[in-house]
Amino acid sequence: MSLPPISATLDANDRETVMTALATIKAKLPFLIDLTADDRKAIPKMGDKSRAFVSKALEVATQNPDFLPRSFNLEELRKDVQLFEAMYPIVVALTQLQELVDDTCLAAGSEAYAAALQVYNYAKASGQGVGLDAVVGEMGQRFARKPRKVKAQEGTVKVEGATVQ
Repeated sequence: MSLPPISATLDANDRETVMTALATIKAKLPFLIDLTADDRKAIPKMGDKSRAFVSKALEVATQNPDFLPRSFNLEELRKDVQLFEAMYPIVVALTQLQELVDDTCLAAGSEAYAAALQVYNYAKASGQGVGLDAVVGEMGQRFARKPRKVKAQEGTVKVEGATVQ
């Protein structure tokens, strides 16, 4: 799989500008909430198929408010629908941006790691005696394996003709 190489930089000023823009977005959406994983599982979700259903329900409720109980807040339903419809294009745009940022960061990290592996291999091959032993050893710790833990054997063990439990 061949990816196009990433050859870019992000200077501190541009990074700060992006971070400020993200803070502005957050400030313009002060009603954002943070759901727990359990909350996300428990609540009903509105997808593409449900949008038409919700729209029809709002229209029916608006045209026929008499059959709704007094406790039903039609204005809140209207506000929720309007908020969802206003935020939906933002969600789509942010999702696309998130994917681009993730993919670019993944590719840049992959390129950096592949280049670092080359440096390590070159240093190992030619670093003997030129003062690179210590740094090559430190870099090699990245590949050190942890010793496997010996599992305690359960049951009986035979020791020189005797059985130990």
